Amino acid sequence: MEAIRPVARTLLRDRAYEAIRDAIVAGEIEPGAVVRDAELAERLGLSRAPVREAFSRLVDEGLLESKPQSYTRVTPLVASDVRDAAAVVGAMHELVTRVAVPRLGAADIEAMRAANQRFAAAVSAGDVDGAVRADDALHDVLVRMSANRAAAATVARYTPLIRRLERRRFGEGGGCRSAGLHERLIEACAAGDVAEAVRVTAEIWRGLEELTD
Repeated sequence: MEAIRPVARTLLRDRAYEAIRDAIVAGEIEPGAVVRDAELAERLGLSRAPVREAFSRLVDEGLLESKPQSYTRVTPLVASDVRDAAAVVGAMHELVTRVAVPRLGAADIEAMRAANQRFAAAVSAGDVDGAVRADDALHDVLVRMSANRAAAATVARYTPLIRRLERRRFGEGGGCRSAGLHERLIEACAAGDVAEAVRVTAEIWRGLEELTD
């Protein structure tokens, strides 16, 4: 039984964080909804401690707001907050693109192409979850190849704020990030054209800032 070891507390905390974050981003827990650690701990099959730690992290990241001894609830969708997050995340993506493009190999380009094909198919089918996963996979190639841990952490922290609005607009039949823009980015990456790849990246994220209007 040597392979059976206690699950690390940090893993339970991360499990709670990811589950609650994803439910908020997907709109399963709506803006303004009060969340209770005991209730969510029961639903997740966890103790209250890792859920409380997840709450603290989500408050810090702007997805929850808390008033001591009173409530913890999902923050409302505020356009200025999403716009600020998009500006920061966009700047990080421009940074990682500038560093990553010279490092990309054929397998990386192919991974981006495959992700964009999945993205286009998901958008066409109205599959918001599939579109989000494919979009993340495409851009994560550049984040990973840049090997910039600070940029990766910033992207991970602020992207959920943007995804909440993207998912809502997508669900309402609104615009979604363009597979055509992705294709331009991929072609620039394949050609090793750093300047063009950065320009297209800026255009992609500028469009997300404009989504808040």
